[in-house]
Amino acid sequence: MHLVDQIKAKARASLQTVVLPEGYDDRMVEAAGQIVKDGLARVVLLGNPDALQKKAAELGASLDGVTLLDPKTSPKLSGYVDELVALRKKKGLSREDAEKLLTGEDNLFYGAMMVRKGDAGGAVAGAYNTTGDVLRAAFQVVGTAPGINTVSSVFLMVTKTPEFGENGVICFADCAVNPNPDAQALAEIAVSTASSCKSFLGVDARVAMLSFSTKGSAKHEDADKVLKALEIARKIAPDLQIDGELQADAALLPKVGAKKAPGSPVAGKANTVIFPDLDAGNIGYKLVERLAGAEAVGPIIQGLAKPVNDLSRGCSVDDIISVSAITAVQAQG
Repeated sequence: MHLVDQIKAKARASLQTVVLPEGYDDRMVEAAGQIVKDGLARVVLLGNPDALQKKAAELGASLDGVTLLDPKTSPKLSGYVDELVALRKKKGLSREDAEKLLTGEDNLFYGAMMVRKGDAGGAVAGAYNTTGDVLRAAFQVVGTAPGINTVSSVFLMVTKTPEFGENGVICFADCAVNPNPDAQALAEIAVSTASSCKSFLGVDARVAMLSFSTKGSAKHEDADKVLKALEIARKIAPDLQIDGELQADAALLPKVGAKKAPGSPVAGKANTVIFPDLDAGNIGYKLVERLAGAEAVGPIIQGLAKPVNDLSRGCSVDDIISVSAITAVQAQG
């Protein structure tokens, strides 16, 4: 079974609620009913219910089983305003400004507050809004996971080589969010990605902290950063199988791992790789995708207290459906 199909099967096994804030985007309207029809999640689509039904009719789409909710008339709005004012008290957010954020045209803050309050298990946006806007609402309202201050991303790389990773699937991070993480952030990315590996692949992560150096083979401050991150990650998650610094071949190939890092619990069998910066991560996943014909599932946002995922603005209806299934699986915990 293909990885995305496995994720969808897992989503169906324990149904969660996903909110789609961008009801003003045609693709979201089309996807909402299909997600419910496919049994992937319960869906709340934000927007004026009459306008949403009219748009669905124009598109030939069905909103059967979808909850249509207008933030401006929601009975929970007042409570949400109170929560946001309390949350942003140090920033001096007024009640008037909080209400404006929650009833703004993009619906991002309202969707994020639904997730924070448990009225939705997760949110999916970004078909219309920028990554910065989606993550800003998520960071300010949902917040980060305990012990984590770094929001990051993971790609599930489905390769054609089952010997690699976990039956050919390897978690790559961070390839989309943090340009130059320091040692603390890099450690938190590693811990978050290990959790994602467990959620999506159903196995314990074997985390390799990647570098151009393996176990001191080269001396440089960049390799030192990776070593420091390794030390911090082990303190955050003492039971985590993690090692570094490792070159990519030492992380993935058993013979090379045994030669370059003998006795390592990870070398030669990593299913999760952490790149030292965004240059390496973004270049790395695109090379594997294009030259090796791997499929890149993601980016999946991680490190938040509850899931909020960002789409490409060029996404398709099928992309929205798949990311909603991913979000539902994350919401299962």
